[in-house]
Amino acid sequence: MLLVMGLGAQLTAWPDDLIELLARRFRVVTFDNRDAGLSTEIDGPAITPAAYMRSTFRLGTPRSAYLLADMADDAVGLLDALHIDRAHVVGVSMGGMIAQTMAISHHTRVVSLTSIMSNTGDRRRGRTAPRLMAKLARRPPASADTAVEEFVKTYALLAGPVWDRAEVEQNAKAAIARSYRPAGTARQLGAITASPNRTSDLANVSAPTLVIHGMLDRLVLPSGGMATAGAVPGARLLMFPDMAHDLPATRIPEIAEAIEANTVRAA
Repeated sequence: MLLVMGLGAQLTAWPDDLIELLARRFRVVTFDNRDAGLSTEIDGPAITPAAYMRSTFRLGTPRSAYLLADMADDAVGLLDALHIDRAHVVGVSMGGMIAQTMAISHHTRVVSLTSIMSNTGDRRRGRTAPRLMAKLARRPPASADTAVEEFVKTYALLAGPVWDRAEVEQNAKAAIARSYRPAGTARQLGAITASPNRTSDLANVSAPTLVIHGMLDRLVLPSGGMATAGAVPGARLLMFPDMAHDLPATRIPEIAEAIEANTVRAA
């Protein structure tokens, strides 16, 4: 089972409890996307805040050093290197977009697809709530000295009611000590923004698909999950009323159970 992480996040961002539950039945593979963690740093331009805002309001497509399709190719390349012919693929946020792209462009490699708190690339659905976007835009640029504090403050804006501040702070310290690459995060954001709408292509996805979304998500509004489930034939939609743009510890057992049930559909 291949787990694909989201924007700017490292493989260490996956909850240990989720990995342990999935590992009871599956060989679980996590990795750092390009421009994150200990993976390859790409030499190329990063999206500017102005370009991102223009694209959000459908006022043009920005230039990007790479696209989500390239990141999907990276993931398939990892499967090749590990001699894995086919895998159950689970992606969260940007990772959900990459997983969807894998199911479209590399359909023979994807046994089942789980897309969590993501969208189809349709800019009308699964957008960021305007008030949250305004708050994020006002956040001061982080430095290496303030990165942990800013991470926790941003997490507080994105998460639902179930999270532990001390645990998030500890995880942030460990992640930033491992790797701190804000320019890479900006390039990943450019890849999301410059990539095409996947809605029509998702209609051809044959892998059993599960879509999970939080009803409190304001970074990727719930309409993104609904649109994803509506785009893939036979997809199942699971929504949690106490989940935002996070993986709340209280829902991890249910999430793991739902992912496993979706893999059974492939059999």
